[in-house]
Amino acid sequence: MSSRATPGRLWGVGVGPGDPELITRKAARLIASADVVAYHQGVGKQSNARRIADDLVPAGAVEEVLQYPVTTGTTEHPGGYAGAMADFYTECAERLAAHLEAGRDVVVLAEGDPLFYGSYMYLHDRLAVQSGGRFEAEVVPGVPALAAATATAGVPLVRQTDVLTVLPGTLPEPELARRLADTDGAVIMKLGRTFPAVVSALEQAGRLDDAVYVERASMPQERWLPVADVDPDSVPYFSLVIVPGDGVGARYDAPPVTATAEPGPSPATELLVVGLGPGPDHWVTPEVTEALAQVDHVVGYGPYVERVPQRVGLTRHASGNTVEVDRARQALELAAGGERVAIVSGGDAGVFGMASAVFEAAEDPALAHVPIRVLPGVSAVQAVAARAGAPVGADFAVLSLSDRLKPWAVVERRVRAIAEADLVLAVYNPASRSRTTQVTDLQRIMLEHKAPETVVVVGRDVGRAEESLTVTTLADLDPESIDMKCLLIVGASSTRVTAAGQTWTPRYVD
Repeated sequence: MSSRATPGRLWGVGVGPGDPELITRKAARLIASADVVAYHQGVGKQSNARRIADDLVPAGAVEEVLQYPVTTGTTEHPGGYAGAMADFYTECAERLAAHLEAGRDVVVLAEGDPLFYGSYMYLHDRLAVQSGGRFEAEVVPGVPALAAATATAGVPLVRQTDVLTVLPGTLPEPELARRLADTDGAVIMKLGRTFPAVVSALEQAGRLDDAVYVERASMPQERWLPVADVDPDSVPYFSLVIVPGDGVGARYDAPPVTATAEPGPSPATELLVVGLGPGPDHWVTPEVTEALAQVDHVVGYGPYVERVPQRVGLTRHASGNTVEVDRARQALELAAGGERVAIVSGGDAGVFGMASAVFEAAEDPALAHVPIRVLPGVSAVQAVAARAGAPVGADFAVLSLSDRLKPWAVVERRVRAIAEADLVLAVYNPASRSRTTQVTDLQRIMLEHKAPETVVVVGRDVGRAEESLTVTTLADLDPESIDMKCLLIVGASSTRVTAAGQTWTPRYVD
């Protein structure tokens, strides 16, 4: 009677960035006792991970060379690059599974750390995770390339409360520039042919002067120098860029401290308060685009600041969602000091946006002399109404359902008055994680004065890829389906729906 062999164990072993002496003692022990040693390599190239572990691989071990079908070239695979790589990893997993089922322990060598931009993770997914634990697997961490690079260059990467961001150089250039501008310290990996775009992104973010290029860290051929001095044609894949933090703290979490302006005349510049529209770039007005191209500072809530393209000379000041007056003061202080500043809002800055907060902060005598100009933007109610047809074609009211800045009793009184007046109502901020009952209360109050068949439009993420628009009735409105991404339009008694499903409110009253 034969018995099936006990399955072998899968090991993902990090061998570090290049110097064999940086291999951990545990990794060395496992490699030296492995039944099977597997490693990835490119077409016509030698595996760097195998080279690092050369002195440790036992003579009797079976070696599995996992050769990529494609790296940066083209492929005829019907699924393109992603399809070719998915099939490759599946085939590799099947090869290793055969060894494991035969009772052999398999060590997969991984340069740096196995789960940090490593190929091992795709084998781990297939053999240990997606298979429901078909094989036992363990990961042995390795020294990542970024740690070796900072040691090579002697550059402290982040201090105190600095935020570190690790970025692939393959990101689109505008996105890379934005993320570089919004972090303290950064590491950019996957260079090679992406290097010119990386340099451009660093320059746009104002981070080029401090950026350090490190090549083949911990290897005999290692070198480091300022990014600005690097020949783009000399950059290999095994290189990265270090952007040191400043030790002050996260740029995103809080506005930098600025000096309070003294009362009285000063070389203040005009503060621009601009609306970016509900989302798509083509809904940003030419006036706003021109204004943003001329300022040196953009201040605002993080997601809105991110919508402003990074460029050379622009400093972006992003902050959280509930500090409107604080960031308004910051923008005014910068303008009071002669800086060219724009403070941004989504939609229209004058409709539940930053314009009111700016005028509130400007009541401070020390800032009252700063000139303020508000530039209009497409509001969310305009965008949703246009998608729906013409539901606000007659008298209408606009109301925020949030009770963060006003008591709920005030909100309820206003809702009741609007319902009694039979106005169309556009509702901003209908719900959030902490506000879960207001839409139900709105529906209840409205039904006391309006017919159950009153038209209701629900617009979610209008103008974005996830956009949806629902036309329903007041009675059928599902409050649980409403969140902060929605804007509601509750029709008047005269609001109608066409055969094509579009809504409109007559300009006349019968």
